[in-house]
Amino acid sequence: MKHPLIESIEDRNPDQDFPEIYPGDDVRVHINVVEGGRSRVQVFHGRVMKNRGTGQSRTFTVRRIASHGIGVERTFLYKSPRIEKIEVTRHNKVRRAQLYHMRELSGKSARLKEERVVNRNKPKSKAAYKRVPKPEATTSSEG
Repeated sequence: MKHPLIESIEDRNPDQDFPEIYPGDDVRVHINVVEGGRSRVQVFHGRVMKNRGTGQSRTFTVRRIASHGIGVERTFLYKSPRIEKIEVTRHNKVRRAQLYHMRELSGKSARLKEERVVNRNKPKSKAAYKRVPKPEATTSSEG
């Protein structure tokens, strides 16, 4: 249960229609960058390393390999007004919530297997996986 004051502030900010992102997804984050009096859109393309938090304080970290093989990680607020849009370019199959082990990997060992059929809207409870009884086989007697 959150404090009513925090809930009222969170309700005031409109939700943006960003896609749901998960660790292992390759994303392109379009950020509005203000330099002096001008503003421009900069694209940060990389792999989601982790998600953290809920509500207004929800963040996600994206890692990309810059020039000369140097890794750059950047953490974004999910509901930041500076983010123009988020594009998910590829879903990858991972078995961890935080992909910190990817920092030490490079080259072919840093590859992830693509998940082609993605059903992110899986039921949360095991009750949704109830076994449906098979219909009884009817035998037709020909005579």
